[in-house]
Amino acid sequence: MQGAKILIIDDEKLLRWSLEQNFLKEGYSVISSGNGEEGLNLYKEELPDITLLDVQLPDGSGMAVLEKIKEIDRDAIVIMITAYGDIQTAVRSIKIGAYDFVEKPFNMKKLNIMIEKALETVVLRKEVSQLKNKLSVQYGFDSIIGESEVMRGVFELVQKVARSDATTVLILGESGTGKDLVAKVIHYQSRRAGRPFMEISCTALPEALIESELFGFEKGAFTDAKTMKKGLFELADGGSIFLDEIGDMKLNTQAKLLKAIENKTFKRIGGIKDISVDVRVIAATNRDLEEEVKRGGFRGDLYYRLNVIPIQLPPLRERGKDIVLLARYFINQYNREFRKTVRGLTRETERLFLEYCWPGNVRELKNVIERVMILENDEFIRPEYLPIEIRSAEFIQRAGPEELDIRIPAGGIDIEDVEKRLIRRALQMTGGNQTKAAKLLNITRDTLRYRMQKYGLPGPD
Repeated sequence: MQGAKILIIDDEKLLRWSLEQNFLKEGYSVISSGNGEEGLNLYKEELPDITLLDVQLPDGSGMAVLEKIKEIDRDAIVIMITAYGDIQTAVRSIKIGAYDFVEKPFNMKKLNIMIEKALETVVLRKEVSQLKNKLSVQYGFDSIIGESEVMRGVFELVQKVARSDATTVLILGESGTGKDLVAKVIHYQSRRAGRPFMEISCTALPEALIESELFGFEKGAFTDAKTMKKGLFELADGGSIFLDEIGDMKLNTQAKLLKAIENKTFKRIGGIKDISVDVRVIAATNRDLEEEVKRGGFRGDLYYRLNVIPIQLPPLRERGKDIVLLARYFINQYNREFRKTVRGLTRETERLFLEYCWPGNVRELKNVIERVMILENDEFIRPEYLPIEIRSAEFIQRAGPEELDIRIPAGGIDIEDVEKRLIRRALQMTGGNQTKAAKLLNITRDTLRYRMQKYGLPGPD
């Protein structure tokens, strides 16, 4: 790291001169002081990359100066200069926060190697700090786009949760409503932002693998456990862990998760030692967990533990003008990414967007905008560029039976195909909940199931 700034605080003038000449030869910038007070002022003014600090100073203890430097910057890299054999002082300095220590008289070659390693740490910390700042901006409160009344309520709740000390949060909503985005905003706008954000999808891995991912395992715990592995709970200590689609987690793993949340401790698989952690658990699901509890598919005690602060994300079809607002946001995003100059939507496209039910929610809208902007080169997004399901949607409005507008093409329609699409749309609108879907269609749940089986439509419950 050429040009790095090194501060030397030592009362031995000859030693300071020797160190200065050595570091200048290595290409570093050097400043120095012969006492603690002046050295501390230099630190405040210059903010060096590395400080070499003598334990014994004419105006006090180097330990006191170390403590004050760490108050200014807890990540400051300070190497203590100690007397030969003064191990006790060296150990104490490490406990206070010194990076390392070097004993007098010292070998310049070894010291240079120590400085190089310390500077690697400086570079790494700067990169981590920049990444944290970038994530904090990327997942700011304003990254949740929306002006509708229902979304204003979501914003307020997300802000309160992020700034609170709540250790469990439950995010509910259909697939594609932005549950993962909300989870990241809660983490990166909280006091935990400087600590890890770990995430796992409970549908992506089998039960045995999820348990080892969450809690880790000891060497020899099972056949392939060649070494010890830390789990996400351990890695996320001080931060947050995001459990996506927790409604799909198996009951046995749910019991272990509940115990870890309640006790703030867990054991690795094959371990006997309790490991304590401070983790905020953010869980998300598109399932109706209350219904799952009644059916026995989800533990009631875990549900009530997670449901302390529920955040319900509305489907896109209920967000009114937010649809157009989000479309413009994605257009601007892809204009930058694809180097295009799309100005917006035509009025007819806006109307179609507002009347379409968006079963895939925000994710579907984003994908539609991306697809159009990749394939087309017009300055506006026109109806003819949209997918067929948006252009030829059967439902122009769904306010009531008497207002239902069905378009019949000149070539006629297949009534069974219409019924199949009606059922599929109702299931999409209710996130796969058959009871709610049957109510939307004004039929019994048994009738719905019979017709789902008839048309080969899959159902989660």
